[in-house]
Amino acid sequence: MAYSYDDQNIFAKILRGEIPNDTVLETEHSLAFRDIRPQAPTHVLVIPKGAYVCYDDFALNASDAEILDYTRAIGKVCEMEGVAANGFRLISNAGEEGVQEVPHLHVHILAGRSLGRMLERG
Repeated sequence: MAYSYDDQNIFAKILRGEIPNDTVLETEHSLAFRDIRPQAPTHVLVIPKGAYVCYDDFALNASDAEILDYTRAIGKVCEMEGVAANGFRLISNAGEEGVQEVPHLHVHILAGRSLGRMLERG
């Protein structure tokens, strides 16, 4: 599937410096920052700096350097935030049925309390 990237989404504006953020980590190809509406005591978003809509777009079209940097950035944020000891949730929503709110690839790292079941049977 071909993806059309909207360069006016909020994360694109953050990457251009038009909207401030609470940066946790910045690398050559990635940016991690605290969510403005945290759903857990630790809630960090990690985004690639490239124009990728969702994870499959990124996995199929990003360079090896971008993929490596992004994956390592996620690991580094988990290390920095100390979430591995008690567990964490890593979420990436994609598309309408996945309830993706911002059309720029991002993962949520959530931790610091019991997060319950991810989905209810239905």
